[in-house]
Formats: sequence, structure tokens, C-alpha cells
Amino acid sequence: MKTALTSAVLAAATAFASPALATAENYVLDASHSQILFTYNHLGYSTTYNMFSGFDGEISFNQEDPAASSVSVSFPVRSMFTGWEARFEHFMGDDFFGAGEDEMVTFASTSIEVTGEDTALITGDLTLNGVTKPVVLDAKLNQVGMHPMAEKPWAGFDATTTLLRSDFEVGAFAPFVSDEVDVLISIEAMQAE
Repeated sequence: MKTALTSAVLAAATAFASPALATAENYVLDASHSQILFTYNHLGYSTTYNMFSGFDGEISFNQEDPAASSVSVSFPVRSMFTGWEARFEHFMGDDFFGAGEDEMVTFASTSIEVTGEDTALITGDLTLNGVTKPVVLDAKLNQVGMHPMAEKPWAGFDATTTLLRSDFEVGAFAPFVSDEVDVLISIEAMQAE
């Protein structure tokens, strides 16, 4: 789903950045290389894949104290890509989101727990379908360094989480269509100008 959670991954990534930053630095998501993929079981017959991409987000990262870092992201519900127009319209309809053009998904981190050399748990508030719930992202830093083409500091990370559709009042047809939705986030972020 809106794993707007995606951005939270950024905080994790930055939490493992090389010790080049002594104070908080601002990063912005690279919208062209950031995706949220979500999957669910359809009646036991298949796994269905959907995606959000092209969204914006910001990270404030403190290298000396990663727990003092923060991340936020937001994007329209209607930016969902299903690969089939009829499914998209069903998701946007009354069975699920009843989503207007201006309905947003947001995620804002509330804490970061570094769990290893390149891993962290990022906790934050996910607002989806008008419901706000805490979510924990299991994040991994892929790489931090100077981008060879952009020639500026860059970071990349992946994160996963599992959401319950029913927690966000979009649980139609459960348990036949699984209530559990697996979320995979992959993000790149660049140092802000």
C-alpha cells in the first residue's frame, strides 16, 4: 500500500552513511529511482503486484546521532499503478479508497533504531485512507557515496513491512483476498541543494 514507508527507508539509509556528516543534512528522494511495491494473495490463486512511483520525500539526517534524524513522504492515492485500469478503478471506488483527486498517503518517522552496520528499524506514522497507524520498516542501507553522474552525495536503501488492509479500512473481501499486504520499498535520495 502506500508504503509511504518508502521514505522511511531513507532515514535508515542515512543512519548508516559514512561519517562524512557531523550535523544534520537534508536529502530529497530521487523520484525517478524510488518505488513502493505492494503484493497480496488473490483467493489463493495468484500474487497480485501493484506499485507507487515518482513520489517526493525529505530526510533530515544527523550522522552523529541517527536517532535524531527524520524522514517524511507523501503522494496521491491515485498515483497507484496496477497495470490494469479496471483494477485501478475498483481500488479507487467505494469498496476500497473512494479516493478523490486530492487524497494523499503520508508517512512521517517517529524513531529510528539502528540494528546493525547497515540495518535499522524505522518507526513512523502512516496515514492511509484517513486512518493513521504506526508502522515499522525493516530497512537496509544499500550504498552511500558520491553519485558518479550527478556528482553529489547520494544514498540508496531497501525496506520491507507488512500491513493489514483492515487497519486502514480497506479490508474488503478479506480473508479471501488476503488482509496482509507485503510492502517492498526501494529508494534513492540525493543531498538537497
